[in-house]
Amino acid sequence: MLHKLRLAMGKRDEKYKLSSEIELDEGFFSTERPSESKSSELKRGRGSQKKTKVLVMAESKEVKGKTTKKGKPRKVGYIKMQIIENLKAVTITEEVKKSVSKESELLTDASTSYVNLSKVVKQHKAIVIPKGDVGKVLPWVHIAISNAKRMILDIYHSVKPEFLQSYLNEFCYKFNRRYFGEQLFDRLLIASADTKNEFRFRIR
Repeated sequence: MLHKLRLAMGKRDEKYKLSSEIELDEGFFSTERPSESKSSELKRGRGSQKKTKVLVMAESKEVKGKTTKKGKPRKVGYIKMQIIENLKAVTITEEVKKSVSKESELLTDASTSYVNLSKVVKQHKAIVIPKGDVGKVLPWVHIAISNAKRMILDIYHSVKPEFLQSYLNEFCYKFNRRYFGEQLFDRLLIASADTKNEFRFRIR
């Protein structure tokens, strides 16, 4: 039942595109090692079989003063998190094309994975970020990644790769509606009634 609700959350957020100024970066989430790769040697770092790649985008406007009330240089709007198979430029560009408005302005680091983003948005600003300063340049992307990882670790401990998107859907849905208060339940009911259930087809 919970996975069906998370599917409805994801389908609802798919209807909307992020716009205006947007931070973008990738995160690497720890997941269970796929059974087909358990016989092979475990890789280290980003290429590890226990890491799932996630593209993270956050609407983020620069604050006119020095910082927000919480001390952040940028103010956050809505976010999206999407699992990606690899970090190739074509993969990331296609995902941005689906998730971000053409009139948006993207802010990223200078990774070669982002070389084609200027073709699908109004403006792309790639910054060479000194080591340790990524949280200052792209604050809300990394706050979202950190909070999502904490949610999964505190509640689920270990997640299979095929279910990670479901948990990310839940995190993003709640984050994007963080000011709804008691109306959040009613909105989820509407989203569920408007969504065709597909989860049963993915049960192994």
